[in-house]
Amino acid sequence: MSTHLAERTEPQPAVRPREPVSVAGRLARSAAAGRGRLSTEEFHRWFAARGAAGRFHVERIPFAALRGWSFAPGTGNLVHASGRFFSVEGLHVTVDDGPHREWYQPIIKQPEVGILGILAKEFDGVLHFLMQAKMEPGNRNVLQLSPTVQATRSNYTKVHRGTDVKYIQYFTGPGRGRVLADVLQSEHGSWFLHKSNRNMIVEVDGEVPADDDFCWLTLGQISALLHRDNLVNMDSRTVLACLPAYAPPPSAAGRDGFGRALARARDPEAGALHSDVDLLSWFTAERSRYDVRAERVPLDGLPGWTRRADRIGTADGRWFDVVAVGVQAGNREVTGWTQPLIEPRSRGVAAFLARTIGGVLHVLAHAKVEGGFLDTVELAPTVQCSPENFARPGARPPFLDLVLSAAPDRIRYDRVHSEEGGRFLHAENRYLVIEASPDEAPLEPPAGYQWVSVGQLTALVKHGHYVNVQARTLLACLNAMGHHPHD
Repeated sequence: MSTHLAERTEPQPAVRPREPVSVAGRLARSAAAGRGRLSTEEFHRWFAARGAAGRFHVERIPFAALRGWSFAPGTGNLVHASGRFFSVEGLHVTVDDGPHREWYQPIIKQPEVGILGILAKEFDGVLHFLMQAKMEPGNRNVLQLSPTVQATRSNYTKVHRGTDVKYIQYFTGPGRGRVLADVLQSEHGSWFLHKSNRNMIVEVDGEVPADDDFCWLTLGQISALLHRDNLVNMDSRTVLACLPAYAPPPSAAGRDGFGRALARARDPEAGALHSDVDLLSWFTAERSRYDVRAERVPLDGLPGWTRRADRIGTADGRWFDVVAVGVQAGNREVTGWTQPLIEPRSRGVAAFLARTIGGVLHVLAHAKVEGGFLDTVELAPTVQCSPENFARPGARPPFLDLVLSAAPDRIRYDRVHSEEGGRFLHAENRYLVIEASPDEAPLEPPAGYQWVSVGQLTALVKHGHYVNVQARTLLACLNAMGHHPHD
């Protein structure tokens, strides 16, 4: 008998394309479809009806009226009795380089990873996406268009003892369908400490009935809605930015040189001012050159911040306040609750300067330090700030005055969008894409800034914690260019 085991032959599996070729074409067809299962008029009637059907009421309350929340003895941190959800704590940040070397601030600590998921399905050969009319207490207009699923782990594990999160099984269960995108992305690094959400797009084949608060829209219809203020919420925008690259519809390419440069930038074969390796090397160097120390400290006695009966804020009226609200919402998993929110003192600006370089559209990205990031810096818009916080002489961020004084014919995109309405009260940014001249934005930008093609930005979003949430919104808006509300 032989002492050697017989060599077994293993069947060789077939290899697959690294990038499914069919996805880009199908996304392009969906982007070109200005009408789907609903017309534009039908959508707006449905959305208005959902607003009328809900019982939405949000009011400011003193901290003493919070139910289940309290200031912890010893630290003064604002915490929930369950030990779950989130807490508001203090943060002390020191940076060894840059204009701001040290500061203290309140910060939201929410360690659990949430799911932001959009369900996709073909109808009559065209991809549609299941979107939700969702109430968030911090939205200025209360109801906005959100992903199919927008839930923290506490939500979908029912810590709140509410109803089930609808459609969650398509994003957490086995055999959920074809994954088109799945990446951990950061949230606002200025207001969250190390917060990540799982951004997912999953395609299914079977029957998926749309609940009353949900509707199927084409990518073209969603793109048109991105040209309206405060309609498509932040969570939808960040998920849409994670879509695989696809060619824009003919209406977006060919209208002018800007549109042609944008279309060319989306072509995987198009070049860029800097190779991908050089761009990543620059970004790695930016991450390496900062020593950022973010230390959690007690909320009580936070230098420069004062707690009053109904708010925690600074004496000079800058930055933001921590406040409390009471909420009634008839169509949420829990119909009534109280919670803290962060309320900015003024509207922000998030803007990309853009230039056509070698026939390819590039945007000027900023390697920006934010105290809550997991890894020192992420790629941010050229300008990202609330201008009222920088009214003092000599304190203006680079390019801010250029953005604020841009001539109308140079502004290629200009809309106001809300930030995360579940944690922020009336937080809005004016999002802009501005075509800049060589004199205004040279090919050799200041330290900390770099030209990135739109295609390169799309590729970087496939990786977590490379592109911040404001830049992802602007990428979704760039992808939507060429559409208008009447399309």
